[in-house]
Amino acid sequence: MTDQNPRSIEDLIGPLNDVERKNAPKVLFFAGDLRLLDAGPRVSIVGSRKASARGLKTARDLAGWLIRRGAVVVSGLADGIDASAHHGAIDAGGKTIGVIGTPLNAFYPAKNRPLQTTLMREHLVLSQFAPGVPSQPKNFPIRNRTMALLSHATIIVEAEDKSGSLHQGWEALRLGRPLFVLDRLISDPSLSWPAELVHYGALPLVPKNVEAITEYLPEHGRADLAAIEL
Repeated sequence: MTDQNPRSIEDLIGPLNDVERKNAPKVLFFAGDLRLLDAGPRVSIVGSRKASARGLKTARDLAGWLIRRGAVVVSGLADGIDASAHHGAIDAGGKTIGVIGTPLNAFYPAKNRPLQTTLMREHLVLSQFAPGVPSQPKNFPIRNRTMALLSHATIIVEAEDKSGSLHQGWEALRLGRPLFVLDRLISDPSLSWPAELVHYGALPLVPKNVEAITEYLPEHGRADLAAIEL
């Protein structure tokens, strides 16, 4: 269902501390099943809209791996990494939450309308923007900060130096939430942001440190992350 009577953020995820309250929306509109907010650890997979084939595969594989560990995959319903993460969660038989930068009755990009419709019907879509609010570029960094708040951990799969996903990364660090960055991005000489985020506390994601993610997930044994091409 689509709720035109929004819920307060604290009603949905519980009391906020002063740090969490700073960038938190006062209310969220929703379409779908709110029980997903309590269905398991919420882990964001985010990244570039213009992703490489490798990045898209990694996002899909990571989403499936997280689903098998009992997590709910969160992403922004954007093109590229976001859409791949949502599809990966669905294909793995799990649940996924979309946090969008438009009102619920808008679809951006338009080609993701079928995916958003599926999430609104069978999963969950959240927006802090009321029906009729114009869709503006500034809405999306705001959305990313909200997504960091809603997630127990965030993974950045692929992003350029000016990617909107970095807003989520910095917000996750500000909130004290785990932020994982693919190790191959950190070693990429064309990117400056990964080293800076790691300096402030982000964790490199490589198969050998899978324990760092599973600390925040239900205990289902140690998984086969080494099989994922990071």
